[in-house]
Amino acid sequence: MKISGVDIRPGNILEYEGGIWKVAKIQHTQPGKGGAYMQVEMKNLIDGRKTNVRFRSADTVEKVHLETKDFQYLYADGDALVFMDTDNFEQISLAIDLIGDAAAFLQDGMTVSLEMYDEKPISVQLPEQIEAEIVEADAVVKGQTASSSYKPAVLDNGVRVMVPPHIGSGTRIIVDVYERTYVGKAG
Repeated sequence: MKISGVDIRPGNILEYEGGIWKVAKIQHTQPGKGGAYMQVEMKNLIDGRKTNVRFRSADTVEKVHLETKDFQYLYADGDALVFMDTDNFEQISLAIDLIGDAAAFLQDGMTVSLEMYDEKPISVQLPEQIEAEIVEADAVVKGQTASSSYKPAVLDNGVRVMVPPHIGSGTRIIVDVYERTYVGKAG
């Protein structure tokens, strides 16, 4: 589906110069001289390159619809991660780079969404929040107030997050996967 250059929004998947690009940021600019344009920052979903492109209102670009499919995470195999299609139980092996930093939050049996383009997976979405256990937390420093200070803690997957002073080792918490921040105590 073709869209005008000024209708581009963050999160759109575009076909541009033979590649598949995800829009990260946009900025609408209307200079004093000349026509308005949309400054678009995009990331290539195949090779990870980033680019900035100006689209004028007269420009059109192809908006791509990706198929989303649920897969279950099974295990890590070197630099690859193995997932199973929840519909037909076929296994697929993907490079760990496709997930990036969020790979540390993968848990056995976790359901993830794979975005597919021409039957080929190009991105993996984990749940926004996961539950994890704190295995190591710094002691509370006397005089710190609960409202303004956080202390470092290490989760069972090795990721470091900042938690409130009352959270101790052995506590299960909810963590935002993409921001790597403490959300709350697990129920």
